[in-house]
Amino acid sequence: MKLHDLQPNPGSTKRKRIVGRGIAGKGGKTAGRGTKGQKARRQIPAGFEGGQLPILQRIPKLKGFTNPFRVEYQPVNLDTITVLGLTEITPEVLVANGLAQKKDFVKILGRGNLSVAINISAHAFSASAKSAIESAGGTTTIVPLPFAVRPPAAGNQHQNR
Repeated sequence: MKLHDLQPNPGSTKRKRIVGRGIAGKGGKTAGRGTKGQKARRQIPAGFEGGQLPILQRIPKLKGFTNPFRVEYQPVNLDTITVLGLTEITPEVLVANGLAQKKDFVKILGRGNLSVAINISAHAFSASAKSAIESAGGTTTIVPLPFAVRPPAAGNQHQNR
């Protein structure tokens, strides 16, 4: 048996030394804290950095951000358009049939099959919807958005001097 193999018996515990109970005991008077100074007088709170602004106050708390230029589209699939039985589809027609609201920007998605030629105008089309409409003999027209989606980048505003 070697010294580093020694360990207490399983289940045994040793009582913690009680300090600061007068000068008669082993841990009396300064109770192992030395003399004077901040560490001798009071307990330092967890996360205290000596008066410097603590790291928990320095780091940002909110996660992510909200993109102010995001454009939200109301999705409408081809199978819901074929149920209407019309050959001319516009955002106003979709609003009249309850598939979109007046303020919505409509995006046509490609779920479903087209057997007849339909002329559709909307704010956006998925690639599968566009190919399905054109393969059935219909046309797609993109309605322009009533605003610029994104302002020009800050680096592109320099003029040649």
